[in-house]
Amino acid sequence: MNLEASHPWDVEPQEAMEIQRQLQDEVVVETTFDEVETVAGIDCGFKDGKARAAVVVLGYPDLQPVDQAVAQIPMPFPYVPGLLSFREAPAVLEALEELRVEPDLLILDGHGYAHPRRLGLACHVGVITGVPAIGCAKSRLIGEHEEAAAEKGHWVPLYDAGEVIGAVVRSRTNVLPIFVSIGHQVDLETAVDIVLGCCTKYKLPETTRYAHRVAGGERLEIANLQQNILNFGQDSS
Repeated sequence: MNLEASHPWDVEPQEAMEIQRQLQDEVVVETTFDEVETVAGIDCGFKDGKARAAVVVLGYPDLQPVDQAVAQIPMPFPYVPGLLSFREAPAVLEALEELRVEPDLLILDGHGYAHPRRLGLACHVGVITGVPAIGCAKSRLIGEHEEAAAEKGHWVPLYDAGEVIGAVVRSRTNVLPIFVSIGHQVDLETAVDIVLGCCTKYKLPETTRYAHRVAGGERLEIANLQQNILNFGQDSS
């Protein structure tokens, strides 16, 4: 997993937009993997001028935590709509570096392809790391859609300028939907299936729920960490 960006983070907004346009060409919109054994939930928050990112790796499909990491760094970028990856991704990459179990796939609390320049946080992090990634957001950033059926598992396409940019997914019956989009190396139907596979009895997938808890300061009890490292083929050094 690569954790070094090919571009600077401390740039002016116009330069950041140009970086997004350039990186968008590197997004792979097809699924490149056969199976997923581990999936990481990623959440990032801000307080007192610092960005705090949490990553929790879960077994898939059992959704049991197998590793966790947190990173806190000075705020690298101001709040600019559409440029949130420049604000969040540096802390996310720092947290990923602290993991001992490398995940097969990332689910980020934010958008991916469903973005004005088709490069939201999930795409940005996916392209940098080379790890398949999915964006799963609580609200819509752009696009139009029909109403999804009320039952869990139903979804409708999210469109922008005639292009399908994501999916509006009912993750719980009679509850407001979530917004799923590809990040990198995964197609949309597969992304929706995996996110739904991470949803139990709540609206948000367990990946996001665990990451949010850890970002808020909770420390999970990880059973058999050393065995997890061996089971998932990682180097404990």
